[in-house]
Amino acid sequence: MNGVLQGEERALTGSQMSGSLRPFAIGAAVVAVSLLSLQLVASRYGFSGPLPSIVNDFVGTPKSMAVPWGGLALALVGVAARVRVWALASAVAIDLVGIVVRLDAGLPFSVGNGAVIVLTGLALYAVARRDPRGLKAACLGGLLILATKIGDVWLQITTIVRPYVLDEYAQLADHALGNPSWLVGSALAELGPGVYAVLHWVYIQLPVAAIAIAIYQLRGVTTGAWPSHYLVRTFLLIGIVGPIFYILFPVVGPVFAFGPDGDGFQLGNFWPTVVPFDGTPSAIGFDGETPRNCMPSLHTAWALALFVHSRRGPWWLRLGGTAWLVCTLAATLGFGYHYGVDLVAGVVLCLTLESILRDPERGWDRARVRLVAFGAMIMVVLLLSYRYLAVQFGNYPELFGPLILVLMGAVVGMFYATFFAAPGTALATWGGRPSLRPTPSR
Repeated sequence: MNGVLQGEERALTGSQMSGSLRPFAIGAAVVAVSLLSLQLVASRYGFSGPLPSIVNDFVGTPKSMAVPWGGLALALVGVAARVRVWALASAVAIDLVGIVVRLDAGLPFSVGNGAVIVLTGLALYAVARRDPRGLKAACLGGLLILATKIGDVWLQITTIVRPYVLDEYAQLADHALGNPSWLVGSALAELGPGVYAVLHWVYIQLPVAAIAIAIYQLRGVTTGAWPSHYLVRTFLLIGIVGPIFYILFPVVGPVFAFGPDGDGFQLGNFWPTVVPFDGTPSAIGFDGETPRNCMPSLHTAWALALFVHSRRGPWWLRLGGTAWLVCTLAATLGFGYHYGVDLVAGVVLCLTLESILRDPERGWDRARVRLVAFGAMIMVVLLLSYRYLAVQFGNYPELFGPLILVLMGAVVGMFYATFFAAPGTALATWGGRPSLRPTPSR
């Protein structure tokens, strides 16, 4: 009888495990179809798609050295300490062999193959052991890598479907904010190459900072439950929704449209020394290489998400989140990659999407619905005003500059009241926060 009961228990457990793994199978199918579809688009228009880039991550030269290792680090939060040691040792060994082979063949130095190979092995190991926690962590690490592949293709698509850009409108609207890209760009030129190098490293290593915070948030998942909300979810949602606006409002940025990197398509070499003013803006044709990826600034959105998710960590995590946000804002403006109005839109986008995901245990109460609806409305208002009121923005900066900041500040204030105000205060009551603090999202 005991043998029969144990057999039934094993069968039930196997059925439960199969059910828990089913969402992963569905997700894998969706990702595979997306990658294949994007590869077909890439082949149709003659540029490299995501599949060759994935192959290079396994056996060629990875496009990024940091992202594969970041993905592996994220996957390791879901496995036992013994498995982590073996996984790290294997990844390092594979990369060391790859370095020797690559240098012997005269190829450039690179790492990352070992991380991708071991990450794939961890996913297969989790499937074989029917371990949903380990598979979820491996999938998060894999999604981080695949998201960069999809993003690269999407940026190329923006150049195909939007041959004209709206930089004249964005730059004219930016007069309302005092053209901060010109100001910060001039300041960086005075500060010298050392400051530039630091900001450049911070700018390109944003995923590394995100992984550091995510690892802190997920540090206990092998022995406890996953947190109700964590940074990776926000990062992925921003990466899915944000690029849609690149098609709706195509902009290449000051250093391309008004500076030396325009490759002959720029309106003049104005950035960052001379602020142009054209009261008759129009769409301008641009090359087929420069992504239309300025509006909104997703680097700002992601850096702000880092900042928000670091607020409930220890002091060093809060300090890191603050420093990364400040440095990212300085880099996006100082390198001429974005206008100030791009950053404002990035802030509104981040807080609106974060409001959808944060504190899911609260449900869709009145405060959350109000905040998401208001944030979405402000996003629409900003984009329409940048396009159709750019001349007025440029002519009356003393009116429209404060108005832009008030609209952004209203979203920030509502977000704080809804999710961060101290329980029991009038601000928290208005934001719908209960008198007793619920289990916080991280």
